[in-house]
Amino acid sequence: MTGAVWQNWGRTEAVRPARVERPATAEAVQRAVVAAARAGIRIKAVGAGHSFTGIAVATGVQLDLSALSGVLAVDEARGRVTLGAGTRLYDLPRMLRPYGLALANMGDIDRQSISGAISTGTHGTGARFGGIAAQVVGAELVTGAGELLRVGDTANGTANGAEPGTEHGTENPELLPAVALGLGALGILVSVTLQCVPAFVLHAVERSEPLQEVLETLEARVATSDHFEFYWFPHTQTALTKTNTRLPGTAPRAPLTLGRRLVDDWLVSNQLFRLTCSLGRIVPPVIPYINRVAERLTGTREFADHSPRVFASRRTVRFREMEYALPAEAVPAVLREIDALIERRGWRVSFPVEVRFAAADDLWLSTASGRATGYIAVHRFFRERHEKYFEAVEEIMTAHAGRPHWGKLHTRGAEHLRELYPRFDDFVALRDRLDPARLFTNAYLDRVLGA
Repeated sequence: MTGAVWQNWGRTEAVRPARVERPATAEAVQRAVVAAARAGIRIKAVGAGHSFTGIAVATGVQLDLSALSGVLAVDEARGRVTLGAGTRLYDLPRMLRPYGLALANMGDIDRQSISGAISTGTHGTGARFGGIAAQVVGAELVTGAGELLRVGDTANGTANGAEPGTEHGTENPELLPAVALGLGALGILVSVTLQCVPAFVLHAVERSEPLQEVLETLEARVATSDHFEFYWFPHTQTALTKTNTRLPGTAPRAPLTLGRRLVDDWLVSNQLFRLTCSLGRIVPPVIPYINRVAERLTGTREFADHSPRVFASRRTVRFREMEYALPAEAVPAVLREIDALIERRGWRVSFPVEVRFAAADDLWLSTASGRATGYIAVHRFFRERHEKYFEAVEEIMTAHAGRPHWGKLHTRGAEHLRELYPRFDDFVALRDRLDPARLFTNAYLDRVLGA
């Protein structure tokens, strides 16, 4: 069918695909790829549209993989679950609950599809934990030749309900570090196998603290916490810290009451914040005052709940975002430079700056590849101009060997990125092998990987 105009969540990208297809099986994806190749048009899968970059923009055939979702197989002995590529993260707690499993770590938004999340490098926080792609142990994707390629890390074991030899992990284990975070450039993912962990409870402590004290003790806080992050509202000297401690799944829970959730997460964090962002856009000089009020309203709270209910938050205020991955030890200096930049330029920034952490991994194009990583994300309300702010912050990030998040706004191209990733050319060579005709490319991928 002919495609209507597609927009991403942040309203930074829009396209009218030549047509939209909604395959429900891997075989249907293969047929769609072969047909696109014969017609000489590009084909791309789209997830939930939560990337701010054009990574999922499809000018030719847009594949909506929503029907390719759900649990396909479970290896209970090893805690591994195979999911359809279109499965949404917010559905995973319900799907994993019968098996007593959970994701080891999650980001602070759960609207994405599993294939979109891993393909863009979605991550949470925690110095001993990697992003979602680091939890991938197997995958199936359709290559540019229309072939179904299975990739996995081991040939041992059989998923429940699968015939021996058909589960992920029987072929091409050496390709997993590329396919697990493939930017959508290597093929169309149709299924993903995740290494899960036993379900657990998170004890959350959130409080306001002096920013300088947090920065001076940051290394110790990150090292001694399971999951530590903080937000900083520009024009203030206060950090809103979040420390989550992992407890067994049988630990007593003390969840937030419905009333507290409504006030904190719906009224203050979304509805009131939307109003203050709109006011700040009309009258920028009031933003420092608004931010000081916001830091007081976002007060101390402590609770314990199932991990997905603590990791993820609902975000309804639209914004634009840029995030860079830095060597973890560079975070305090970079944050101080951003603070000085904002004040020097006289900008009024209503959105907080977010700081998170991740363990090093071995994925070829992971922003945490080969180094313990700190992430700094800057935002602007979607009705405000973000360009000058983001460009100036990007210069600071680049000076500290920063790697841009693949799904968030940045201006870097292949020649710059090649210097940041030791396996960059290996990835490009694999792309040449799996998609020599560039069926899966678009303008963004041409920029970051080369045409």
